Amino acid sequence: MQAAPADRAAQLRALLNHHAYRYYVLDAPEIPDAEYDRLFRDLQAIEAAHPELRTPDSPTQRVGGAVLEGLAPVRHALPMLSIRTETDTTAAGAAAFDARVRRELGLPDDAPPVEYCAELKFDGLAINLRYEGGVLVQGTTRGDGETGEDVTQNLRTIGQVPLRLQGAGLPPLIEIRGEAYMRRDDFERLNERQREHGAKTFVNPRNTAAGAIRQLDPAGMADKRLSFFAYGLGETRGWSLPATHGAVLDAIAAFGVPVDAHRRVVQGAAGLAAFHEAIAASRDALPFDIDGVVYKVNSLELQQRLGFVTREPRWAVAHKYPAQEQLTRLNAIEVQVGRTGKLTPVAKLEPVFVGGTTVSNATLHNLFELRRKGVRVGDTVIVRRAGDVIPEVVGRVNPPLQAALPPPGEAGSAWQPRPHYVPNFRMPRQCPVCASAVQRERGSVEHRCSGGLYCPAQRKQALLHFAGRRALDIEGLGDKLVDQLVDGGIVRTLPELYRLGIAKLAALERMADKSAANLLAALERSKHTTLPRFLYALGIRHVGEATAKDLAAHFGSLDRVMDAGEAQLLEVRDVGPVVAHSIRTFFDQPHNREVVEQLRAAGLRWDEHSGAAAAAPKPLAGLTVVLTGTLPSLTREQAKEQLEAAGAKVAGSVSKKTAYVVAGAEAGSKLDKARALGVPVLDEAGLQALLRAGA
Repeated sequence: MQAAPADRAAQLRALLNHHAYRYYVLDAPEIPDAEYDRLFRDLQAIEAAHPELRTPDSPTQRVGGAVLEGLAPVRHALPMLSIRTETDTTAAGAAAFDARVRRELGLPDDAPPVEYCAELKFDGLAINLRYEGGVLVQGTTRGDGETGEDVTQNLRTIGQVPLRLQGAGLPPLIEIRGEAYMRRDDFERLNERQREHGAKTFVNPRNTAAGAIRQLDPAGMADKRLSFFAYGLGETRGWSLPATHGAVLDAIAAFGVPVDAHRRVVQGAAGLAAFHEAIAASRDALPFDIDGVVYKVNSLELQQRLGFVTREPRWAVAHKYPAQEQLTRLNAIEVQVGRTGKLTPVAKLEPVFVGGTTVSNATLHNLFELRRKGVRVGDTVIVRRAGDVIPEVVGRVNPPLQAALPPPGEAGSAWQPRPHYVPNFRMPRQCPVCASAVQRERGSVEHRCSGGLYCPAQRKQALLHFAGRRALDIEGLGDKLVDQLVDGGIVRTLPELYRLGIAKLAALERMADKSAANLLAALERSKHTTLPRFLYALGIRHVGEATAKDLAAHFGSLDRVMDAGEAQLLEVRDVGPVVAHSIRTFFDQPHNREVVEQLRAAGLRWDEHSGAAAAAPKPLAGLTVVLTGTLPSLTREQAKEQLEAAGAKVAGSVSKKTAYVVAGAEAGSKLDKARALGVPVLDEAGLQALLRAGA
C-alpha cells in the first residue's frame, strides 16, 4: 500500500538527514550518491506537488553538512551554497538550462547566445582558502554552507595549496574556493598498501579525501596524497573583480593556485552540449574522478541579475554523468586465478548500469577484505566502477536500511534481504583451475595457486618468465607470440616449447620461415644454461636471481634443491622461513616436478657440482659492490655476473658497507653518494683489475 504524501515526505526527510550526516560529517556513506540523489528528487517532487509539506528543516532547503566535533567552527563571510543538479545525464540537459537562463533574463529568441564557462564537477570536498596579504591564514570546509570547520593545518600538507600567492597586485584579502580531491592512482596506491598490511581499505577517493582533511591529527595526512583545484571566489577586499567568471579563474591561476585546464568558455546550448559530450568521451582517461560538469553564466553582471533561489544560484547548474556507484544484488561468489597464481574472489552480480556500462562481475580483492565488509551471497551491495579501474564491491547495505529503501522501479527485487543465515565464504584449498594446493604465506592476505608450471591460468606468465632475458633468454618469444601459442592451444606447458616445428611457427601471424628458424635456434641455444638461471626460470615465488644463485651454490645440483627440507633450505644465505616454505611447497606439487623432468628430457642441461661443501672459496666473498652508469664494453648484467662469480654481492644502493662503486658514463646519484661517503670508485679497467687480483 502506497504511503500518504505526508508520511512519505517525513520518511524521506529522515532518510536524507541520516545519509547526509553519514556522508558530510562521518565521511562514511552507507548508500551510493546516485541513491541519495534519487531519494532527494523524490522529496523534491512531493514538496512541489504539496507545498504545505515543505518544512524549514527539509534537506531541500539547505546545504548538507555539519561541523565535526573537535574542529573549530568558522562562519563563512559569504555562504558556500551548493549548485542545482540536473537529473538528465545526457547532453540534451544543456538545452533546458540555457532555456531557463534566457527566460529568467527575458532574452528574445533572436538575441545572441548566452556565454557560459563550462567546468568539471570534481568529486571531492569543497574548501575555502582565505589569504590576507597574499598569505594563507585559514582554510575551512563548506560545512552546512553557513558555518564550516577550520582545517588549516591539514590543508597546509597539500602540496598544491600555496601558502603564499604569487604575482603583483595581490588583493589585501581574497578567499579562493575549490575542491580538495584524491587522484585515482594515489587512491589505488593507498588501498594497495592497506591490503598488503591487512588493514581496512577505503571506499572511494572522495570520502578518503574528506576523511583525511577533517581528521583531528594533521600527521595522518602523510600517507594520503591529496590535490586541489580552484573554481571560484568567496569574500574579496581591495580588488576589482574581472568582468567574467572565466577571467576570475585565469586570475586565480596567475596567483599560483591550480585551476583545471579542461575549463572552456562556450556559446549557448550548443556549446554546453559539445563540452558535455567531449568530457564524457574522455572521462575515463582523467586521472581523477568527476561525476559531471558544471555550467556557469560567464558574465558576473548577468550572474547578479539572475541571483539565487533558496539554496542554489540561478546562474549555475551541475550536469551529472551516469553514476559510478550503484546498488545491486550479490548472486554468487566465485574464485578467479590470475596469471601470477593469485586467487581473487569475484562477485557475480545482478547486472547493473554503473559508470557508463553494465556490470555483472566485480572484484572483492581478497578473503580478509571480503570478511571486513561483511558481504555474503544474497546481500544488496554497493558496486563501484570509475575510469579503467576494475569494478569492485565496496560494501553492503545493512538489512534495516535495506528495508527502508524504496525499490527503484522494476529493480525492486534487488532489495529483498538475504536469508536469515548465509555461511561465510571460504577460499578453496585447491586451485579451481588445476587442483594444485592453495597456499597463504604467513602475514599475507593473498591466497595463491602453487602449480605455477602446470596451472593453465598461469600459462602465459610462466612462458614469458621462462623466456626472459635473465632466465633462459629465448630471444623472439614475446607477449604477442605467447598469446598466439597459448590461445591457439599450440603450447600448454613449458616442455612443449621444445617440440615446436618450423611449419607450425611459420603459419602464425607476423611469423615467416626466417623468424620461425630464429626462434627455433634461440630455443636450441637455451638448452645449455646454468643451474641458477634454470631455478630462476621456474618462477618459484620469492626466488629471484640472487636467491637462485645462492641455492645453486649451496646445493650444487637441482635434485638436492628439489629434495631439500625447509630446515636445510634455511641454511642457505638470505633464505628465511617464507622463502623456504615457498620453495618446498613448489617442489611438493607433482605437477611441477613432472614439468621439470620433461624439460630435462627435452635436453636442458647445465654444469653441476657437489654443493657448498666442495665449493672453492670466492676471492671477493664478503665485498659489496654497486654498479652505476654505462660501461664501455660490459653490460650491467655481464659485470654483475662476473662480480657474483667471484663471490661479491652486487647491491642497488650505496652505503657505508659498500666496498666499491663501479661507475660508467652518465653515472647518477650513486656516484655522488659514493664520493660523499668516501667509497672507492672504479671504472671498467679498475673492475677488471679487481677481478684479476681476486683470481
